[in-house]
Amino acid sequence: MDRRALLWWGTGLLLAATALGALVVLGFADGPAVDRWWNTTVASHRTDALLAFAHVMNSIGGSRLTIFVVAPIVIVFFLLARRWRSAVFAALAMIASAAFVQVLKHVFGRARPDDMLVASDFGSFPSGHVANAATVAVIVWVLFPRLWTALAATAWIVAMAYSRTLLSVHWASDTVGGALAGAGAVLLLAAWLLPWVQGRGPGASPSVGWSEPARAEE
Repeated sequence: MDRRALLWWGTGLLLAATALGALVVLGFADGPAVDRWWNTTVASHRTDALLAFAHVMNSIGGSRLTIFVVAPIVIVFFLLARRWRSAVFAALAMIASAAFVQVLKHVFGRARPDDMLVASDFGSFPSGHVANAATVAVIVWVLFPRLWTALAATAWIVAMAYSRTLLSVHWASDTVGGALAGAGAVLLLAAWLLPWVQGRGPGASPSVGWSEPARAEE
Protein backbone atom coordinates (compact mmCIF):
# COMPACT_ATOMS: atom_id res chain seq x y z
CA MET A 1 0.00 0.00 0.00
CA ASP A 2 1.52 3.33 -1.01
CA ARG A 3 0.74 6.81 0.36
CA ARG A 4 -2.20 7.40 -1.96
CA ALA A 5 -3.81 4.12 -0.98
CA LEU A 6 -3.25 4.79 2.72
CA LEU A 7 -4.76 8.27 2.32
CA TRP A 8 -7.79 6.92 0.48
CA TRP A 9 -8.35 4.06 2.91
CA GLY A 10 -7.75 6.17 6.02
CA THR A 11 -9.97 9.03 4.90
CA GLY A 12 -12.62 6.66 3.57
CA LEU A 13 -12.85 4.70 6.82
CA LEU A 14 -13.15 7.87 8.92
CA LEU A 15 -15.84 9.23 6.62
CA ALA A 16 -17.62 5.87 6.70
CA ALA A 17 -17.62 5.93 10.51
CA THR A 18 -19.08 9.44 10.49
CA ALA A 19 -21.69 8.56 7.87
CA LEU A 20 -22.70 5.43 9.79
CA GLY A 21 -23.18 7.48 12.94
CA ALA A 22 -25.37 9.98 11.10
CA LEU A 23 -27.38 7.16 9.57
CA VAL A 24 -28.13 5.25 12.77
CA VAL A 25 -28.82 8.37 14.86
CA LEU A 26 -30.64 10.57 12.37
CA GLY A 27 -32.06 8.01 9.97
CA PHE A 28 -33.85 5.75 12.46
CA ALA A 29 -36.08 6.86 15.32
CA ASP A 30 -35.33 3.72 17.36
CA GLY A 31 -32.14 2.64 15.63
CA PRO A 32 -31.79 0.07 12.86
CA ALA A 33 -33.78 -3.14 13.29
CA VAL A 34 -30.61 -5.17 12.78
CA ASP A 35 -29.15 -3.61 15.94
CA ARG A 36 -32.10 -4.71 18.04
CA TRP A 37 -32.16 -8.16 16.42
CA TRP A 38 -28.45 -8.76 16.98
CA ASN A 39 -28.45 -7.64 20.61
CA THR A 40 -31.52 -9.76 21.37
CA THR A 41 -29.99 -12.78 19.65
CA VAL A 42 -26.65 -12.44 21.44
CA ALA A 43 -28.31 -11.91 24.83
CA SER A 44 -30.36 -15.08 24.37
CA HIS A 45 -27.17 -17.14 23.98
CA ARG A 46 -25.26 -15.88 27.00
CA THR A 47 -23.39 -18.42 29.09
CA ASP A 48 -21.25 -18.01 32.19
CA ALA A 49 -18.10 -18.69 30.16
CA LEU A 50 -18.99 -16.15 27.49
CA LEU A 51 -19.86 -13.52 30.09
CA ALA A 52 -16.57 -14.13 31.89
CA PHE A 53 -14.77 -13.64 28.56
CA ALA A 54 -16.74 -10.44 27.89
CA HIS A 55 -15.91 -9.01 31.30
CA VAL A 56 -12.20 -9.68 30.71
CA MET A 57 -12.43 -7.92 27.35
CA ASN A 58 -14.28 -5.06 29.02
CA SER A 59 -11.37 -4.57 31.42
CA ILE A 60 -8.68 -4.94 28.75
CA GLY A 61 -10.32 -2.55 26.31
CA GLY A 62 -11.32 0.14 28.78
CA SER A 63 -10.05 3.64 28.16
CA ARG A 64 -8.16 3.87 31.46
CA LEU A 65 -6.43 0.54 31.01
CA THR A 66 -5.62 1.39 27.40
CA ILE A 67 -4.12 4.74 28.39
CA PHE A 68 -2.22 3.63 31.47
CA VAL A 69 -1.36 0.00 30.68
CA VAL A 70 -1.83 -1.10 27.06
CA ALA A 71 -0.40 2.04 25.43
CA PRO A 72 2.72 2.11 27.66
CA ILE A 73 3.29 -1.63 27.04
CA VAL A 74 3.13 -1.13 23.26
CA ILE A 75 5.41 1.90 23.40
CA VAL A 76 7.92 0.23 25.74
CA PHE A 77 7.96 -2.84 23.48
CA PHE A 78 9.02 -0.73 20.51
CA LEU A 79 11.57 1.15 22.59
CA LEU A 80 13.11 -2.10 23.84
CA ALA A 81 13.23 -3.29 20.22
CA ARG A 82 15.11 -0.08 19.38
CA ARG A 83 12.27 1.14 17.20
CA TRP A 84 11.69 4.54 18.79
CA ARG A 85 10.07 5.94 15.66
CA SER A 86 7.53 3.13 15.77
CA ALA A 87 6.87 4.02 19.41
CA VAL A 88 6.18 7.64 18.44
CA PHE A 89 3.90 6.54 15.61
CA ALA A 90 1.98 4.18 17.90
CA ALA A 91 1.51 6.88 20.56
CA LEU A 92 0.27 9.45 18.04
CA ALA A 93 -2.07 6.95 16.41
CA MET A 94 -3.66 6.08 19.75
CA ILE A 95 -4.13 9.75 20.58
CA ALA A 96 -5.64 10.52 17.16
CA SER A 97 -8.02 7.56 17.36
CA ALA A 98 -9.18 8.39 20.89
CA ALA A 99 -9.74 12.05 19.96
CA PHE A 100 -11.79 11.17 16.88
CA VAL A 101 -13.92 8.72 18.85
CA GLN A 102 -14.68 11.33 21.50
CA VAL A 103 -15.68 13.85 18.83
CA LEU A 104 -18.13 11.37 17.30
CA LYS A 105 -19.53 10.41 20.71
CA HIS A 106 -20.32 14.04 21.53
CA VAL A 107 -21.62 14.87 18.06
CA PHE A 108 -24.09 11.99 17.92
CA GLY A 109 -24.80 11.36 21.62
CA ARG A 110 -26.44 8.02 20.89
CA ALA A 111 -28.21 6.30 23.78
CA ARG A 112 -26.89 2.93 24.89
CA PRO A 113 -29.02 -0.23 25.17
CA ASP A 114 -31.29 -0.31 28.23
CA ASP A 115 -30.08 -3.67 29.52
CA MET A 116 -26.37 -2.93 29.99
CA LEU A 117 -24.51 -5.38 32.22
CA VAL A 118 -21.62 -3.00 32.96
CA ALA A 119 -21.42 0.72 33.60
CA SER A 120 -20.10 2.89 30.79
CA ASP A 121 -19.55 6.52 29.88
CA PHE A 122 -21.46 8.93 27.65
CA GLY A 123 -22.23 8.13 24.04
CA SER A 124 -22.86 4.72 22.54
CA PHE A 125 -21.58 5.51 19.04
CA PRO A 126 -18.86 4.59 18.27
CA SER A 127 -17.54 1.93 20.61
CA GLY A 128 -14.36 3.18 22.25
CA HIS A 129 -13.35 -0.35 23.22
CA VAL A 130 -13.55 -1.57 19.64
CA ALA A 131 -11.81 1.57 18.38
CA ASN A 132 -8.96 0.93 20.83
CA ALA A 133 -8.74 -2.69 19.70
CA ALA A 134 -8.72 -1.68 16.02
CA THR A 135 -6.12 0.99 16.64
CA VAL A 136 -3.65 -1.37 18.29
CA ALA A 137 -4.38 -4.14 15.77
CA VAL A 138 -3.83 -1.94 12.72
CA ILE A 139 -0.71 -0.37 14.22
CA VAL A 140 0.77 -3.85 14.56
CA TRP A 141 -0.23 -4.78 11.01
CA VAL A 142 1.14 -1.55 9.52
CA LEU A 143 4.48 -2.01 11.26
CA PHE A 144 4.62 -5.79 10.80
CA PRO A 145 2.60 -6.43 7.61
CA ARG A 146 2.21 -10.17 7.48
CA LEU A 147 -0.76 -12.42 6.80
CA TRP A 148 -0.69 -13.78 10.33
CA THR A 149 -0.74 -10.28 11.86
CA ALA A 150 -3.72 -9.38 9.65
CA LEU A 151 -5.60 -12.50 10.75
CA ALA A 152 -4.74 -11.94 14.42
CA ALA A 153 -5.75 -8.28 14.15
CA THR A 154 -9.10 -9.18 12.60
CA ALA A 155 -9.80 -11.83 15.25
CA TRP A 156 -8.98 -9.37 18.04
CA ILE A 157 -11.32 -6.70 16.66
CA VAL A 158 -14.17 -9.17 16.12
CA ALA A 159 -13.75 -10.61 19.62
CA MET A 160 -13.89 -7.15 21.18
CA ALA A 161 -16.93 -6.18 19.10
CA TYR A 162 -18.75 -9.37 20.08
CA SER A 163 -17.99 -8.86 23.76
CA ARG A 164 -19.47 -5.34 23.71
CA THR A 165 -22.80 -6.52 22.34
CA LEU A 166 -22.78 -9.57 24.62
CA LEU A 167 -22.71 -7.18 27.58
CA SER A 168 -25.41 -5.03 25.89
CA VAL A 169 -23.25 -1.98 26.39
CA HIS A 170 -23.21 -1.20 22.67
CA TRP A 171 -25.33 -1.73 19.59
CA ALA A 172 -23.79 -3.74 16.76
CA SER A 173 -23.47 -0.63 14.57
CA ASP A 174 -21.52 1.07 17.38
CA THR A 175 -18.88 -1.65 17.15
CA VAL A 176 -18.65 -1.31 13.37
CA GLY A 177 -18.22 2.44 13.78
CA GLY A 178 -15.49 1.90 16.36
CA ALA A 179 -13.58 -0.46 14.08
CA LEU A 180 -13.82 2.01 11.18
CA ALA A 181 -12.70 4.92 13.35
CA GLY A 182 -9.73 3.13 14.90
CA ALA A 183 -8.44 1.64 11.65
CA GLY A 184 -9.00 4.84 9.70
CA ALA A 185 -7.06 6.99 12.16
CA VAL A 186 -4.04 4.67 12.00
CA LEU A 187 -4.01 4.40 8.19
CA LEU A 188 -4.40 8.14 7.67
CA LEU A 189 -1.54 8.87 10.07
CA ALA A 190 0.55 6.15 8.42
CA ALA A 191 0.22 7.93 5.07
CA TRP A 192 2.24 10.81 6.50
CA LEU A 193 4.51 9.23 9.11
CA LEU A 194 5.30 5.77 7.80
CA PRO A 195 8.14 6.88 5.47
CA TRP A 196 9.81 8.52 8.48
CA VAL A 197 9.21 5.41 10.60
CA GLN A 198 10.69 3.23 7.86
CA GLY A 199 13.67 5.56 7.42
CA ARG A 200 12.92 6.19 3.76
CA GLY A 201 13.83 9.85 3.82
CA PRO A 202 11.90 13.07 3.06
CA GLY A 203 9.39 12.85 0.24
CA ALA A 204 9.47 9.06 0.09
CA SER A 205 6.29 7.05 -0.19
CA PRO A 206 5.30 4.65 2.60
CA SER A 207 5.19 0.98 1.82
CA VAL A 208 2.89 -1.58 3.41
CA GLY A 209 2.67 -5.04 1.92
CA TRP A 210 2.23 -8.64 2.96
CA SER A 211 5.92 -9.41 2.59
CA GLU A 212 7.34 -6.01 3.45
CA PRO A 213 10.38 -6.59 5.67
CA ALA A 214 10.73 -4.77 8.95
CA ARG A 215 13.16 -1.93 8.51
CA ALA A 216 15.86 -1.01 10.98
CA GLU A 217 15.39 2.40 12.59
CA GLU A 218 18.09 4.86 13.27
